[in-house]
Amino acid sequence: MSDIFIGTCSWTDKSLISTDDFYPKGIRTSEGRLRYYSSIFRCVEVDSSFYAIPSEKNSRLWVERTPDEFLFNIKAFAVMTRHGVRPESLPPDLRGNFAVEEKGRVFVRDIGVIEEVFRRFKEAISPIRDNNKLGIVVFQYPPWFKKEMESIKIILETKEYMEGFEIGVEFRNRGWLVDNQREETLRMLRENRITYIVSDEPQVKDNRTVPYVVDCTTDTAYFRFHGKNLENWLKKDIQTFERYDYEYSENELRAFASDINQISRKVRRVFAMFNNHRGSQAIRNALTLKRILSD
Repeated sequence: MSDIFIGTCSWTDKSLISTDDFYPKGIRTSEGRLRYYSSIFRCVEVDSSFYAIPSEKNSRLWVERTPDEFLFNIKAFAVMTRHGVRPESLPPDLRGNFAVEEKGRVFVRDIGVIEEVFRRFKEAISPIRDNNKLGIVVFQYPPWFKKEMESIKIILETKEYMEGFEIGVEFRNRGWLVDNQREETLRMLRENRITYIVSDEPQVKDNRTVPYVVDCTTDTAYFRFHGKNLENWLKKDIQTFERYDYEYSENELRAFASDINQISRKVRRVFAMFNNHRGSQAIRNALTLKRILSD
């Protein structure tokens, strides 16, 4: 049986820290919250790194503020997954003269800039890896990232850029995991030692969601639970927590626990990460899953 890590995809989500449901009164600092969170859970997924390259200083502080066995999974910066970003999220010397294309965002296509972003990102999170506190780096590709040769090329280049780090891929386009493409996708990940990320999310009638497919391609299995808020899933101009506003029932969590137990026989470790943020929903679901798996 493998080691099972359960946690949430942030410990400072605004919707969470605006309540008193999890953190005791009096804990108001980032340091205090991380110390408390890591006394309850053994891992967390860092979401802020999607919006900007993290600082090496913060990485060192995170290492210092958590127990020796605690693990961080780090979400890749948006440029690294070809998402559009706000120009100010880029380091000043890399902003250049990119054309703003959509709602104030730019899409970085300059390979030299992309490679430099990867270099700085790796440098920033190296203290976590060097202190044996890094799980995987999560690459969540956008819904328009279709299964085609250029996309596969990007994934394989990403593997090369991230040499020395374990990476995982989460798809948001159904084409990667439909019945006639699924095995080829998983084989590609397996042959290149890239962790496949299992995603549970609402199902829409087009290609902008992926089916819940439980499998593994390395000795790490990784689950991300986004909730099933179908009404808000593809809505634009809403707050992030509204998209993930869903609380799993105990029966749903028991079904996930069964899947986790089965796949744990095939791998060295399993991560079960809750991204269904609104208030303390993700925390409650993570604690419930923890209890179910310990029964």
